[in-house]
Amino acid sequence: MALSIKSDEADRLARELATETGESLTEAVVVALQERLAREHDRRTPRMGERLRKLQADVAKLPVQDRRSPDEILRYDGVGLPA
Repeated sequence: MALSIKSDEADRLARELATETGESLTEAVVVALQERLAREHDRRTPRMGERLRKLQADVAKLPVQDRRSPDEILRYDGVGLPA
């Protein structure tokens, strides 16, 4: 599959990177994209954790609507079977 990039700067940067690393042009582009994706995934993970913690805190502030235990609500008996 071909990738066609119509940017002189992108071409220049890719060729410069390939020259600096001794990689082929394709290798240099693939490695650069892999490294960028890894950085983006690393950045996203903490943000997701922060969002989940905020959601958890928001849910904890909600008033209790039913004082029964989950087992009572689901009607499970002492051994975990439906009552």
